[in-house]
Amino acid sequence: MRYLLVTYVKKANGQIDEQVGASRNLKERDLRTCNVILDFKEQKVERAYINGKQIDTTWDMIQDYYSQVYPALIDDLRRDNGLPSLEPVEITEPPLQ
Repeated sequence: MRYLLVTYVKKANGQIDEQVGASRNLKERDLRTCNVILDFKEQKVERAYINGKQIDTTWDMIQDYYSQVYPALIDDLRRDNGLPSLEPVEITEPPLQ
């Protein structure tokens, strides 16, 4: 897998659900609907939007954040793309604000 895909869905009761997946290829639908897209082959933030606004973040910040939340998935994506595993990093605040 090459891409981390994250979509935030706001429910009628105000709760926000996070849907996370990995993909070998990007589809046009992913570019329209995903809030966050990380390309692990190019080590690039393809998309980072929350509430319709682009988030100012870096590859390292956002990857470190998601590695704390989804360590196994991020480790698999790194390994699949020839990158070494990350050492655990304590995140004091999320990069998506």
